[in-house]
Order: sequence, then structure tokens, then C-alpha cells
Amino acid sequence: MIHEVYIINNNTQNLAEELKQKFDAESDDYNFKIIKTWDIDVALRNIPSLIIIDEDEIDVDSVDFCRKIRSNEDNCITPIIVVSSNREKDHVINVLSSDVQYYIKKPIDPVCFFYTIKNVIQLLSKNRRISPLTGLPGNVQIQAEIKKRLLNNEVFAILYFDLDNFKAYNDVYGFANGDEIIKFTARTISKHIHLIENTDSFIGHVGGDDFVAIISPTDYDKVCKDIIAEFDAEAVKYYNEEDVERGFVEVANRRGIIEQFPLTTISIAVLEVSPDTFKTPLEIGEIASQIKHRAKTILGSTYVINRRRF
Repeated sequence: MIHEVYIINNNTQNLAEELKQKFDAESDDYNFKIIKTWDIDVALRNIPSLIIIDEDEIDVDSVDFCRKIRSNEDNCITPIIVVSSNREKDHVINVLSSDVQYYIKKPIDPVCFFYTIKNVIQLLSKNRRISPLTGLPGNVQIQAEIKKRLLNNEVFAILYFDLDNFKAYNDVYGFANGDEIIKFTARTISKHIHLIENTDSFIGHVGGDDFVAIISPTDYDKVCKDIIAEFDAEAVKYYNEEDVERGFVEVANRRGIIEQFPLTTISIAVLEVSPDTFKTPLEIGEIASQIKHRAKTILGSTYVINRRRF
């Protein structure tokens, strides 16, 4: 994964060149870009891994500028480092209070700065895996990924995954076993999405038994069929033999009446997205809800594809 680092600097490229040389010797996983203060709105569309503000080389108030970055909801958790020759304590505190992670005083020690940048990005990469259960990005990153692709006018598809009769499973087998099915589902989805021959796939865990995958155009039928085949073959291992044999579990409702629920299956809703069909994540969400509802009304594991209309 390439980590984009924005260096906010209106005058010189010295800092960017120094960092580029240092990181090139270590790894090719970092890409440093000089961003002018007046270009920040456009630049933030791509959600960088880190923002470095060279305070001596900008002509705007750094505190106001940091707050502007934080007002962009997609970059509300992007770490910011301010480097400056201003050593006044009140100023340093004022900058740090504007949700800046580090204030580094010049002159900069290149080695220390190198490891600071590297460690901040590594920590963020870990923390962005919001779901401690599956290790997948959560809803904030999912929405940011969708918005980024829309802004870049990409053609892609979103796959929404939802487990059927999962509550009944939790009621009978308990939440600990339910977590195991959630982790199994995450592994199954990740395995088959990563088999697709492109490098820009994204998989997220919305929460509970809901997952999302964002992929480039491909054979969606094959992807869905492969995921369903593995899920149906392996999910029964999380039930006892008696429940598997009869094909359902029994759960008492609030009135104490025993109800029968089929074994857990998976429903997949696929939505093709292009610049001429959707403009906002809200529009996507509205249509996706309709497709998910259609998929959930079909008994057993299934998928429904909403293809683009030109």
C-alpha cells in the first residue's frame, strides 16, 4: 500500500526532497506531495495518510488551516504534524490544541523526523482497522472510500453482505459462537475478493453481520457464487449435528412460543456505480437498501445485482 504524505508548503520543496531521499532509501511505499494552501480542498479528496504543515512556508494562520482540514469529515482522523521555527510556548499550545498530533521545532533532526513519520503512519494504519473482531475498516473508512471513488469519477461496484437468521443463531449458540461466524464470514469475503485480478479492492465491516466490498468491474456472478458456495459449505460447521440434520434452530419468542428459524445463510446485494448513475453516497445507499431488501426476501443464500443503466 502506498502512503501519500502531503507537505503543505507554498514556497520551497526542500523538506519534501529531503524526506523523499530518506524514505526512498528505506522503502518505496511512501509518496510525498507538495500541496499549496489554496489547493487543499482538491487535495483532500484523496485522503492522505499524513499531513505535514511547514509553518514557516505558508502565508495563512496555521491554527485556522488545521481546523479547516479537520472540518473535512473524510480527514477528521488524518494525523497532522506542524514543523516550525516558532518556539513560543503559547503558540505551540495553540497549534496543538487545534487537533495537531505533533509540533516539531526547527531545525529538524532528519533521522528522528523519519521515524516519527513512519511510526505515526504505522499506528494510524492499525487504528483505522476499527473492528477488533475482524480487523477490517469500519463505516467511516467505508464512506470515505465511496466518496473518494465518486469524486474521482470511477466506475466500480459495491457488494453488500448480510447474514440471514443470524439473531436466531446468537439466541441459541450465544454471542461468542456468533463472533466466530462473523470472523468466518469476514475471512470468506476477503479471500474471494482478493482473488479478483485488480489491486484496488476494498473490504469493510459495517458492524454486526453486515459487510461491504468495493471492487472494479468484473464478473460479479462468479464472485457471488464462489462466496455463497464456500459460506454454505462451511457455515454448517458452526452448528451441532442435530440442528444441521433438521435444517433449523428452535427459539422461544417473547411470549414463550417456540419458533423455527432456518440455518444462517448469506445475502449479497451488488450495485454497479458510474459517474452518470450516482453522485453521492446517499443516492447509493437508497438504491442499495432496495437491492438488499430484494435479496433478503429470497430463501437461502442468494445475490441480486443492480446493473448500470445507460
